[in-house]
Amino acid sequence: MLISSRRNPLVRALRQLHTPAGRRAAGLLLLEGTHLAQETVRLKLPVQQLLCTPTWMQKHPELLQALSAQLSAGSSPIEASEPVLSAAATTEHPDGVVLSLSPPAAAEPAQARFALVLDGLQDPGNLGTLQRTALAAGIEQLWLAGGADPYQPKVLRASAGAALELPSWRADREAIAAQIAAAAGRGLQVAASVPPAGGGVPYWQLDWRRPTLLLLGAEGPGLSSELLELATHRVCIPHARAVESLNVAVAAAPLLLERHRQERMPGI
Repeated sequence: MLISSRRNPLVRALRQLHTPAGRRAAGLLLLEGTHLAQETVRLKLPVQQLLCTPTWMQKHPELLQALSAQLSAGSSPIEASEPVLSAAATTEHPDGVVLSLSPPAAAEPAQARFALVLDGLQDPGNLGTLQRTALAAGIEQLWLAGGADPYQPKVLRASAGAALELPSWRADREAIAAQIAAAAGRGLQVAASVPPAGGGVPYWQLDWRRPTLLLLGAEGPGLSSELLELATHRVCIPHARAVESLNVAVAAAPLLLERHRQERMPGI
C-alpha cells in the first residue's frame, strides 16, 4: 500500500529523528539516500523502518531485497509517494529512500590504542569529513568532547557512512580529560595539534607508530587549555604565514595519515 499522506504516523515518527531530542527519545538514527542504504547492507546493520518511493524500488531491486532481509521481525518496506518521502527526509531533494536504525554501540575508551579526540567541534560537515578520514587512517576510536551530534543526518551524509563504522564516544570535557589522563598513564602518547607558532614540532618528527591519542580543537578557538595541558607532545603543520591556521578537517588528514607513511617508509 502506497502512503500518500504527509500526516501518516510513520512520517511523523521519522521527522522526529531530525532533532537530537527526537533521536534520543526514539533511540534511532535517520539515514537518507542510496549510498547510506548500501553502507547499512555492507555493515549488516539491523533496520527498523524502511521508506522508499516506487521509482527507487524499481531501480534498486537487489538493494531493496538486502535491506528487507535486515528489517526487524514483522516489518517490511513501505512505499511512499515522492512528496511524502520528501516530508520524512531532511534533504531538499532526497533520492528515494530513508531508513531508521539503532545507533552503533559506543566505543570503550579504556581499550583505545589509536584514537582521535575532538574538542567541541561544531560544524557537521567537518565532523563527517573527519570521521571518514579517521576511518581511512586506521583510527580505532573517536572521542568527542561535546560539539556536534555525530549521528545527525548532515554528519552521516558527510561521513559517507564512516560514522556508522567508526566507534565513537561522546561525553563532557571533564570525562574526556579523565580518559586522556588514564590513557597517558597506560603509556599512550598524547599529541596535541597546535598552530605553527604554538610551540609544536613538525608532525613528521613524532613517532606515530606508538599508541597515540591525537587531540584536535574546534574551529576558531582551538583546543581548550584543559585538554592541551594533558598533551605529552605538541605537533604542528608548518605552512605559509599568509593564513593563521588550517581548517580542522584539512589539518587532520596529514596528521592521521602520517602513521601509515611511517609504517610503510620507516626512516624517511
